[in-house]
Amino acid sequence: MTVRLATTAARRPAPLGLVLALTVVGALVVALDQLVVATALPTLQRDLDVSMSSLEWTVSAFSLSLAALMVPAAELGDRLGRRRTYLLGLVVFALASVACALAPNIGLLIGARVVQGAGGAMIIPAALALLTAAAPPHRRGAVMGVYAAFMGLAVAGGPLVGGAVTEGLAWQWIFWINVPVIALVLPLAATRLTEMKGSPVRPDVLGLLLVATSTFGIVWALVRSGSAGWGSGEVLGTLIGGILLLAGFVAWELRTEHPMLPMRLFTVREFAAGNASALMLTAALMSTVFFLAQYLQVAQGYSPLGTGVRFLPFTLPVFFVAPIAGRLQDRVGPRRLISTGLTLQAAGLLWLAVDAHQHDGYASSIAALVIAGVGTTMAMPAQQSSVMTSVSPASMGKAAGTFSAVRQLGGALGIAILAAVFAAHGTDRSPQGFADGFSAAMVAAAVLAILGAATGLLAPSHRATPPPAAAPASAGVSAIEGVSAD
Repeated sequence: MTVRLATTAARRPAPLGLVLALTVVGALVVALDQLVVATALPTLQRDLDVSMSSLEWTVSAFSLSLAALMVPAAELGDRLGRRRTYLLGLVVFALASVACALAPNIGLLIGARVVQGAGGAMIIPAALALLTAAAPPHRRGAVMGVYAAFMGLAVAGGPLVGGAVTEGLAWQWIFWINVPVIALVLPLAATRLTEMKGSPVRPDVLGLLLVATSTFGIVWALVRSGSAGWGSGEVLGTLIGGILLLAGFVAWELRTEHPMLPMRLFTVREFAAGNASALMLTAALMSTVFFLAQYLQVAQGYSPLGTGVRFLPFTLPVFFVAPIAGRLQDRVGPRRLISTGLTLQAAGLLWLAVDAHQHDGYASSIAALVIAGVGTTMAMPAQQSSVMTSVSPASMGKAAGTFSAVRQLGGALGIAILAAVFAAHGTDRSPQGFADGFSAAMVAAAVLAILGAATGLLAPSHRATPPPAAAPASAGVSAIEGVSAD
């Protein structure tokens, strides 16, 4: 015990800039891999000799695993330690990336993508919790702005990286490049990050099982709705089953003595509004990236690399807008930034829809991409900061896991909705048919963004002070004492 205390005292907390760098890199790798295969799908289809519907699972399997395991992984971080969980997630993700690169067929590639998602589920909430705890309260808005900038860059830059690597090297290198990056981060994260744990309570095993299986069922139904149809027994069965299991999870968390996810968090307006608006923003964003990458290739005839380059007007605002929005959030609160940002996102998407309907060229859509990118990156830091600063330090792991899982569910929901809209109004068999379907899909994405803007109005107009952690009646401890450091 003496040795442990001496080691803890000797280790100084890492500078905030280093914590930001170490946590951002891990989360960035995960975020990039979510859509990095989008522009590589035609190449994968040719090399592995499979149908396009099978290849869609290289995206969906990753999202499915990531969403289903996010909250359980956050609970693991509370008990095992968030630094240890972060390191374990990096190792799992690196090994799964090697398996993806070596996969000789589509089945093994999809299986490896599932394992990648499991590693990512350990990385993202742990990274967010470690960073939030390291940032002083008066700087969290700005820090979350930088973090959100990189995450937004990953989502929009995935097609660019995928296209460049696919054309310049081979599709396998989409996954190989993860290995040296993680190898560089691992030793630094192991030696410089400070360990954190949540309150040491009895594990909520039933809660873990209920949330994992309910999320799995809902996301499976969303992913399969495009090919199997909303009226199929498979989709209806998994969707209804997932919803019932989710209701069971809520009921159990309300009555158990040691809930994995305290339902009282959703009574905090900042927490609830931040999560609800993030669901809609991510639904619009992920589905737009997914379909825009295909639209630029199928309807406008660009190469994978050319397609990735044409995402830059959507990507570049991240560098300038997100840090500024983060600093503004500390002064004006989340409501204005969330609602204004999502309104701009909707306006840009509607502009894209009009251009596609008129079969205009890419040049006429550059301004639309800039507007949508500015709006997206304006809202993201405010959502993230409003969720993470609305809870006590002991609940940061749970808040991060919930926020990340909500975003993954939003991505799956958006792609499923837009796929159904696309199928009803267009086809992938001709450039004109694809443009018609894409136009209708962008209108649907804009509606999702508008709904997000409306939910953002529920957020407080000024940043709230984090509530104290609820402590057991027998324990005279404060919220800060609910977090331990090794």
